[in-house]
Amino acid sequence: MNHQCYNVIGVMSGTSLDAIDLIYVRLVRNQSWNFHILKVKSIEYDEIWRTRLSEAINLSVADLKVLEYDYTVYLGNCINEFIQENQFNDLLAICSHGHTVHHKPEKGYTLQIGNLPLLAQLIKHRVICDFRTQDVLLDGQGAPLVPIGDYFLFGDFDFCLNLGGFANISYGSNNTRLAFDIVPVNVVLNHFANILGANYDDKGAFAKAGKVNSEVLSQLNNLSFYKLDGPKSLGVEWVDEFIWNIIKSIDSPLNAIATFTEHVAIQIADILLPESAVLVTGGGAYNEYLINRISYHSNADLIIPDNNLIEYKEALIFAFLGVLKLRNENNCLASVTGASKDHSSGEIYLP
Repeated sequence: MNHQCYNVIGVMSGTSLDAIDLIYVRLVRNQSWNFHILKVKSIEYDEIWRTRLSEAINLSVADLKVLEYDYTVYLGNCINEFIQENQFNDLLAICSHGHTVHHKPEKGYTLQIGNLPLLAQLIKHRVICDFRTQDVLLDGQGAPLVPIGDYFLFGDFDFCLNLGGFANISYGSNNTRLAFDIVPVNVVLNHFANILGANYDDKGAFAKAGKVNSEVLSQLNNLSFYKLDGPKSLGVEWVDEFIWNIIKSIDSPLNAIATFTEHVAIQIADILLPESAVLVTGGGAYNEYLINRISYHSNADLIIPDNNLIEYKEALIFAFLGVLKLRNENNCLASVTGASKDHSSGEIYLP
């Protein structure tokens, strides 16, 4: 691919189970990479899909195959709707992350559903997808994958912090890009917000109203994962194994949210350098109380961008990963994932 201008769609579904994010973006390669966001759309999961996806981790192999087929069809319909609404006629490819069901890199396994060749047939466009599997086969974590986009598209910032289902961070160090998952965020906070009758903790109001349980906070902060050096990544399996057993001793959802929000703030602040410029994106960037608590524990400059970047940065970067794959350029960094080498990951499917 020798083109220097690429009009592509990026598609992302996060572990917080809020929505499918779609972005139509023009990526331009001159002396450096630039991007122009042209259209965005977020399609919220209804309660049926939210339940099916949240329970997918416990499905049998046969039932998981049914879910994978159904989800691929659903994803195809969402993407087709986005294309038809906007009458895109210069679309090069759809670059889709899929939705993570299993992530066990230590066992050589990761699964993002929605990455079947069927997707290209349904959309009738070229699809680049399944970006994590190859990295795990090369002994990597398969995550995080966003840092190469941070390097090329957001290199002016000292740190790029994403607050989604999990918090992850990337930064440059000695001419090397480093990144890792820090701590669970909305995958836990949304659980307790649901108990309180909301989809999420709007601006951190629940956490602000609750009381921090210092004993539980101490147990959370002492989990061994936080003492590990990167590369390292988190998945729902880790939350199931470690977080719920600790936090279940708090009998109030408000106090649970307050305690876990403080835990998140402490773990993130521990990573940030004083007076560093930190780009903050992901749904957690709207959690004003969480941002304030991070600032309380850190002197870093937390920079909240416009809504499109807050909400669609990951979809944007998966669009970028797809373009790198089409150019046969590396889109996975060994320094970030721990893989045996840098490589160009993903599958390309034609209709």
